[in-house]
Amino acid sequence: MEGFLQQLVRLSVFVYAAASMLSVGLGHTVADVVGPLRHPGRVARVLLTNFLLVPLLGFLLFRLFSLDRPYAIGLFLVACAAGAPFLIKLTMAARGDVAFAGALLLLLLPATVLFLALVVPLVLPGADVDPAVIARPLVLTMLLPLAVGLAVRPLLPRLAAKAVPLLSKAATVALVTLLAGTLIANLAAFASLLGEGAIAAAILFEAGAFALGYTIGGRKAETRSAIALASAQRNIAAATVVAAGSLGGGKVLLMVVLVAVVGILLLFPAAFAIRERAENSRAVRTLRRRQA
Repeated sequence: MEGFLQQLVRLSVFVYAAASMLSVGLGHTVADVVGPLRHPGRVARVLLTNFLLVPLLGFLLFRLFSLDRPYAIGLFLVACAAGAPFLIKLTMAARGDVAFAGALLLLLLPATVLFLALVVPLVLPGADVDPAVIARPLVLTMLLPLAVGLAVRPLLPRLAAKAVPLLSKAATVALVTLLAGTLIANLAAFASLLGEGAIAAAILFEAGAFALGYTIGGRKAETRSAIALASAQRNIAAATVVAAGSLGGGKVLLMVVLVAVVGILLLFPAAFAIRERAENSRAVRTLRRRQA
């Protein structure tokens, strides 16, 4: 049963990432996705948050909770890995700027590969981090589907328009399957973490990373929410590659999985809250215009 669940989770991750990124490519133009990266100030804020402030937050939290070394390493790995495919679905749930979320992934994915390769060996002497091993699954499941979608859209616009809602549904099913499979497969292991401080650290990490992104995300609500969600939803795939390969898995990998589950459970309600707040604000503005 455990082997089946692990295979199901792996398949769900692939389907979710590929379907999400392909739908972004089919639903937007190259200019939509690349355009937001032409603003140096915004790019600098995103990089600062994801590769300085969030890793510092992870470091402070594992010191605050005096986590066992393997749990501390797992939390730090997650804090160093940005650019998660879940950002697309979270941004959709928040009714944020999906094209901007795609642009964030284009920026954060290669930066994560380089950051992990440079930082992890410095912080954890003896850890052998191969950038190619980290980059391969990210390219195949995220960047390649995005590129295919962007290439196909101008050639077959009608087919692209019909495919986007189907891909969105496929991504939703894969996400639900992924979350359920991960919870069931790791329920006993998560129970063993009670009293270790790991669960509380994971919750505070997600909340703190979201707050950092939201604070530094600028004035425009759609981009601010996307940056906040991108800061909190870390790249679990990249962290898992390092945890399972260079660091031998075990408790390190368990902490990575725990933060992933906590992130999904917390960030989707946050995304829906952002959407409700935006809709309420629009309704108030509409009412004021009518009364004026």
